[in-house]
Amino acid sequence: MYAEVEKLGGDSDPIIRHASLVKRIAYHLLNRLPPTVQVDDLIQAGMVGLLEASSNFDPEMGASFETFAGIRIRGAMIDEIRRSDWTPRSVHRKFREVTEAIRRIENETGADARDADVAAALGIGLSEYHQILIDSSSSRIYSIDTMESESQEGALPSSSSETPDEALTSDEYQSQLAEAIRHLPEKEQLVMSLYYDDELNFREIGEILDVTESRICQLHGQALLRIKSRMSEWSRQE
Repeated sequence: MYAEVEKLGGDSDPIIRHASLVKRIAYHLLNRLPPTVQVDDLIQAGMVGLLEASSNFDPEMGASFETFAGIRIRGAMIDEIRRSDWTPRSVHRKFREVTEAIRRIENETGADARDADVAAALGIGLSEYHQILIDSSSSRIYSIDTMESESQEGALPSSSSETPDEALTSDEYQSQLAEAIRHLPEKEQLVMSLYYDDELNFREIGEILDVTESRICQLHGQALLRIKSRMSEWSRQE
């Protein structure tokens, strides 16, 4: 579908003007997915999202079309991915165990849980713990939207429009999530910023921080699980 749109040429139609946005979002998501996911499938789903965005966009809402379309495109791609979960149950169990260990350690000490502390609490070596972090970083798509959806529904987010009540809940959650990110250890916070805000890949971030790509993957995975542990604590207070 993307190739067909490109052949049309011109730039008067928002679909044609923003076809490249679909490709850019697809490749950025692909960096976080296992090799079984094909970029062509993401692009095809993204083009559907772009068509929906073009039909539903209201300029009076205040957002630019590119911002609105980007949300719909990404949501449509994730809708396509969510139909199958490629992560083994054993890996999900390990994620939950790490998240709970981080939560427990940080509640008891009042400080950021360190790699060695979490590994010791789980009764595993550092190398095994670091592999769990790598798995957590690469096996699922995590973002502000997906972590919110998982906490509320146990699923990845849909591209459907929110109701007013859902939007309010989302705003409250976003505020708490932003607070959790701000209190990450400095290096983890920097990795999250470079990855999600600047859209750099792990190799590029590793070059900036002068560490290996594998270490960046570990830091990213630990940041995600640390945030999930802190947000699960918030959910229990609601």
